[in-house]
Amino acid sequence: MDDAVRTPLHDRLEALGGTFQNDDGWWWIQGLGDWEAEYRAVRTDVGVWDLSPLVKWDFRGPDALAAANHVNGNDLMTLAIGQVRYGPLLNADGGVVDDATTYRVSEDRVLVMTNGQKHEDYWAEHLSGFDVAVANIVHDMPHLSVQGPRSREVLQSLTDVDLATLGYFRFVPEPVVVGGATGILARTGYGGEMGYEFFTDASGIVTLFDALVALGVTPFGTAAIYPLRIEAGLVIAGLDYDPGVTTPYDCGLEKFVKLDKGHFVGRDALVAVAAEPPNVYRTLLFDGELPERRTPVTRDGVEVGTFRAGSTSPTFGVLGSAVLRAGAVEDGDVVEVGGVSATVAPWCVYDPQKKRPRA
Repeated sequence: MDDAVRTPLHDRLEALGGTFQNDDGWWWIQGLGDWEAEYRAVRTDVGVWDLSPLVKWDFRGPDALAAANHVNGNDLMTLAIGQVRYGPLLNADGGVVDDATTYRVSEDRVLVMTNGQKHEDYWAEHLSGFDVAVANIVHDMPHLSVQGPRSREVLQSLTDVDLATLGYFRFVPEPVVVGGATGILARTGYGGEMGYEFFTDASGIVTLFDALVALGVTPFGTAAIYPLRIEAGLVIAGLDYDPGVTTPYDCGLEKFVKLDKGHFVGRDALVAVAAEPPNVYRTLLFDGELPERRTPVTRDGVEVGTFRAGSTSPTFGVLGSAVLRAGAVEDGDVVEVGGVSATVAPWCVYDPQKKRPRA
């Protein structure tokens, strides 16, 4: 366990009372003692999350964008420089290998952010025909996520960049200074609120973190993220989908698949699935304690799906995600999960039009 990588902010967070969890070889911050207060900071004020372990892949070369597009279900070829797009990375069977966020930095460079650390074999298998070099730069690019309704106000006090002109899922491709740190500033985030991410270096992330904390910004961790992301309909690899097995149509990612964009890895398999999707992804609002993961979901004694992951939300109570058989249930129906009653709701019970992050 001690072999796990510590981010440049580990000591700062530990001194503030932070606890950590080893996930895929990195110490992820779980929280600083009061996850509900951290949750409310993101929903009503502003919080800061050390997201340094998120993997950054640097694609460079004439085919950088085309290569990223080839393995992604979404259409990346229309990305402008300074624009960001989210979508699933796929295998030949249409399984979601990972979900990725792609940033177009220049004509011949894109950054691809993934959950998984070990995709070298995947790139080698699918990108051998492209003029592109791919490198894992996660150790060189730690980053912070600043999320919440006051995120723009706080960050604007730390930079000369006019944040009012930086649109949703856009970023400033050239290095900018924020709070004394130099890096890439993006209007992206994970939690369902207005937010920004800043990609910098080891000294920069400490400098900016200290500046934010001095302004009263609340550090938060994964304990607060779990309910935030379920409310907002955001997936996590391994929890909401089994990497390489689950298709986008089975975990709420179908809207990020563009079958008409031309050939891409897994397209042929997904055409058949899309013609008659066997499942839907939904939120379950529980009337009781959280069941065990992967417990069957039943209605009138008949199995209609599988419970995937859940959490307790200060806003919605006990809730979780489930893959359900298409046509077997509708939103508002009551089902049972291991003896616990739950009501079926859309996969995104908080701000489904994403008006808050787009504000």
